[in-house]
Amino acid sequence: APSVVGLATVFGAGGGTSSYVEIQNADAIIMWGSNARNAHPIFFHHVIKGIDNGARSWTVDPRRTSTAKFTDTWLGLNVGTDIGLAHGVAREIISAGLTDDEFIRNATTGYEEFVAFVEPWTLEHTAEVTGVPAEAIRDLAHGYATAPTAQICWTLGITEHHTGVDNVQSLCNLALLTGHVGRWGSGLVPLRGQNNVQGGGDMGALPNKLSGFQDVEDDEIRAKFEAAWDCEIPPTNGWNLTQMFEAMERDELKAVYIIGENPADSEADVKHARAMLERLDVMVVQDVFMTRTAQMADVVLPAALGWAESDGTATNSERRVQRMRAAVPPPGQARQEIGIINDLAALMGDDAWGNPTAEELWEELRTVSPMHGGMSWERLEAEGGIQWPCPTEDHPGSPFLHGRLWERPVQGRRAPFACVEDRPPLDVLTKEFPLRLTTVRALDSYNTGVQTSRYSSPIRTGEALEVSVADAADLGIADGDRVLVSSRRGAIKMTIGIDHELAVGLCYTTFHFPELADVNQITSDAVDPKSGTAEFKAAAIRIDRLDHDDRSDLDERVGVGA
Repeated sequence: APSVVGLATVFGAGGGTSSYVEIQNADAIIMWGSNARNAHPIFFHHVIKGIDNGARSWTVDPRRTSTAKFTDTWLGLNVGTDIGLAHGVAREIISAGLTDDEFIRNATTGYEEFVAFVEPWTLEHTAEVTGVPAEAIRDLAHGYATAPTAQICWTLGITEHHTGVDNVQSLCNLALLTGHVGRWGSGLVPLRGQNNVQGGGDMGALPNKLSGFQDVEDDEIRAKFEAAWDCEIPPTNGWNLTQMFEAMERDELKAVYIIGENPADSEADVKHARAMLERLDVMVVQDVFMTRTAQMADVVLPAALGWAESDGTATNSERRVQRMRAAVPPPGQARQEIGIINDLAALMGDDAWGNPTAEELWEELRTVSPMHGGMSWERLEAEGGIQWPCPTEDHPGSPFLHGRLWERPVQGRRAPFACVEDRPPLDVLTKEFPLRLTTVRALDSYNTGVQTSRYSSPIRTGEALEVSVADAADLGIADGDRVLVSSRRGAIKMTIGIDHELAVGLCYTTFHFPELADVNQITSDAVDPKSGTAEFKAAAIRIDRLDHDDRSDLDERVGVGA
């Protein structure tokens, strides 16, 4: 959500601007808040090819991740100081005379205000705020600005903060300063958290957008959809997930229909989320496994597993729409999700849908979403994938976005610079809660473990809380010890792991095994007001060693994970 909102605010479209092949041929690659080696291993193959082809590369991350070990330079910033670092890089680009002045003049707005806004962010001040050495900041600024082509890639390390949208916009500022957007080889690449996240937004699974990222509050847009769908569409934005839980607390939302989501485990401050779900009058869950959320539901609708049992399309991070083809039939009572929703519509009084196929639904989408207009079902079958926007059937698709910015003068919408404030995490470190916890993803397990924890012989058997050598010594704990981990929202028992490269004061863990370590009980309940995304990356915690008598009976089952 923060990537969609941030990119749409600056450029008018909420998708990554580049193609994977451009990463392979870029002169500079910045992995900012992204441990793609673990979280996006397929995409990371393209990054490795780019590095092998001679690209200079940087990783910006509080941890020296496995991704950082592949790149030339690691900038280990303090958690939650991404905006400050971006402002420092921007200020150095400006002061060194490395801006693309013609691009700025013809394609952007707000430049002079932005120059004045970032003036205080000298190399020295930025180093003090972020913890990144001044020379490393200067090197990143000069390397990025002078490269013929450059890519900035990011993921949850940028978006899962209470400043998520502002973080994205601060990265966009760097591309606008240097002209590293809107042309082959240069761009901004948000890596989606899981398969078809991009496609879900494209189809209209957002509270303020209809299919093709069209505004629900636009009267003309809404009229087009009402004519196509023969129904009335409310003229106001809906609730995002955070707002839905707030509405549950106010008793304004009494029924929910949850498809392919496990909020009883995945929400921040999950104890509060579970309490709100318990308050509902009706909860319907449609999913492939009996998740914790499904166990709380009044009705469970077993669905086909998307990648193996369903027919349709998926859209990846480079905006490439690809066909999905069912390989096997769904087991037991599981059904295709199109059929489930169609039958629900009939039971609710509309039996005129005609039990549509995936192809028929796609062809309908093309009539209302201009960016998909040229992607016929036949083309998707024949060409193996097409990147939106593709407005007509003779259009080849769009490897990169925003080429209009390089027109002289620019036609249509200009891209605005964003003067966004650097704001620290809302969960403040104190004497009582002196350590910073950030949640991460691992290579071999995933999210709340709905799929990856079901292996008969899993690679990992549970969570560990990774701490630095210095913090372990200070707390009198060792690798494998059981501890009580507390935040302002709760406490859980965990096993300690020692990361010999971790910065003092920083801890991390995944949330892939909630039945063993219910990590989201202690994550921050702060949210980004512009997107509703929770600040998973910046909780304040305390660690207390457990005596032998306090050790949980889970001790032998919880492995010390990576």
